[in-house]
Amino acid sequence: MIAGLLVIATHVPLGREVLRRGIIFLDLAIAQTAAFGVVLASTLWPVEHAGHYFSSTGIAIFAAIGGSFILYSTRKLEVRIQESMIGILFVLMATGIILLLSADPHGGERLKQVLVGQILWLQPNDLVSLFIVYSIVLVTWIQLHHKMSAWLFYPLFAVTITLSTQIVGVYLVFASLIIPSLATLQDESYLGKAYAIGLFGYLVGLIASASADLPAGASIVWSMATVAGVYYLLSRALKRRAYVSNTNNQNQYKL
Repeated sequence: MIAGLLVIATHVPLGREVLRRGIIFLDLAIAQTAAFGVVLASTLWPVEHAGHYFSSTGIAIFAAIGGSFILYSTRKLEVRIQESMIGILFVLMATGIILLLSADPHGGERLKQVLVGQILWLQPNDLVSLFIVYSIVLVTWIQLHHKMSAWLFYPLFAVTITLSTQIVGVYLVFASLIIPSLATLQDESYLGKAYAIGLFGYLVGLIASASADLPAGASIVWSMATVAGVYYLLSRALKRRAYVSNTNNQNQYKL
């Protein structure tokens, strides 16, 4: 749950910025690129290698930043070309992972880790390093997001996505970025509500995972989507009720 708290703390504001910039599927492509970097590094430097963690993280960050700037270079092109480039990058990285794991006897399990993460198996040292990096990201975001250029946003985004992908997997990275922010997109004071949706989604997902022996990452994605959907429907119903009430009051006042 601590890992989920750290992920949500950074991904909610970044997800809001992703929606504002209209680059919805960029994060999915970058997460897949980071995952490709992790698998590539683990192929070159096996887990038992002394520098495995730093090499895998370094290559993943390098790949994610490279992919983000490739997509950034297409920002002035037509939307259909941008979307095509994002899709091509995603497919290349996804199939690249399959090619790298094709000769690995444990390839299926490693692919599962890439997609849905290993949030239940984190060590305290992992959480400490994650807390340090995410704190830097969050402080940088708070201080500079009003005047943040794309040249700063994309590397910051890529580093954050890279670290998250290694922990919670590609699917949960996308869900953590987009689902809470999308559910509260039309709310003025969105931040607290988006955080609540994200955290409650993680909590419900972890409980469901433990109760039914389900993969934690996939359970959290579904629970977060469910929580967000319930919130959206309730908020719309309350807004409609308030609108009808105000309209009736105005009509009574006119009479």
